[in-house]
Amino acid sequence: MTIDQMLDNARAQLNRIYAFELPEALARGAILVDIRPQAQRGREGSLPGALVIERNVLEWRLDPTSSARLALAADHDVEWIIVCSEGYTSSLAAAALQQLGLRRATDVIGGYQAMKAASLLTIGIQAPHFARAVDALASL
Repeated sequence: MTIDQMLDNARAQLNRIYAFELPEALARGAILVDIRPQAQRGREGSLPGALVIERNVLEWRLDPTSSARLALAADHDVEWIIVCSEGYTSSLAAAALQQLGLRRATDVIGGYQAMKAASLLTIGIQAPHFARAVDALASL
């Protein structure tokens, strides 16, 4: 198998979304996850409101059965939207999450670069889970 075939197989499992679909997805409760490494985020820019989970620990943080899971990884029905720089690594990552039973995991076509082109880099700060986190911090 080649990497192109692996990518095609991964994408065949996903209901990938375009950047312009993010506002609707986040409004229904989807959670945006930025898997770009720190160095790449430093070069390209941040994604405010997205959870930052580097690729090497993604499955452990999002699997609801993992002892290393995040609190938001409550069950297998969470809608995770994975973002990388251009939408390649994110497809492989989202497919791996689906193999763990996270059936609603997907990614953004074109990744961070597509979000930037669509002027949607701050869309994550409108997500309900982000607003709850900000409110919780404000009450400290």
